[in-house]
Amino acid sequence: MRYLQLIMCLSASLSGVAFGQQVKELKHELDSMYVLDQRNREWLTKLGNNQPLTDSLSKVYNTDRTKLAGVLWAEQTKIDTANLARAEAILKQHGYPGKSLVGAPTNEVVFYIIQHSNKIDTYMPLVKKAADQGELPFYQYAMMLDRSLMHGQKPQLYGTQVTCRQHKQTKKSRCFVWPIANAKLVNERRKEAGFDLTVEENANRLNAAYEPAITVEQARKTYVF
Repeated sequence: MRYLQLIMCLSASLSGVAFGQQVKELKHELDSMYVLDQRNREWLTKLGNNQPLTDSLSKVYNTDRTKLAGVLWAEQTKIDTANLARAEAILKQHGYPGKSLVGAPTNEVVFYIIQHSNKIDTYMPLVKKAADQGELPFYQYAMMLDRSLMHGQKPQLYGTQVTCRQHKQTKKSRCFVWPIANAKLVNERRKEAGFDLTVEENANRLNAAYEPAITVEQARKTYVF
């Protein structure tokens, strides 16, 4: 009997070690996926203001500076496709890989991959569940909800989403905060969701115009969609 108990304890211990190794490998994989999700996007935000970086990347990608942004986006599209396929497999196997499984900030990786995909509405309930259970910061679910609303051309709730459109009269592109439902209370909602910045501060950070009173209908009349 003691021998059997020893075997069972040893088996359980080995299973625990194997599971721990799997989690460690999953965390490492997710961290690598995050680097790929963010790298080109970060470069693209710096191209206009960082000449040395632009010149260096042009040499690395063997392309003209004027074509560099297109090359980086084309590469990012392929990366996003591969990342999404792997993230969907992880979601199927583990559910949302939250803080209790992979720790923070690795628990945010799958959120970003979904946020940069066309599968937001498919996985948003799973993301909300993770946020409600404390496996993911709630403000990230709020960002996903806002993006879903914007894509559906409905007013957002937290003012996290910015779009850049051509103005019908001036013919110039302009970036602005997507219209917000009941904008007078948006900063209260943002605070409750865990955002550190007000909608005005966030718009300034993103170099976007903020017009609290604008509606979706007004935006459609003003900008090219």
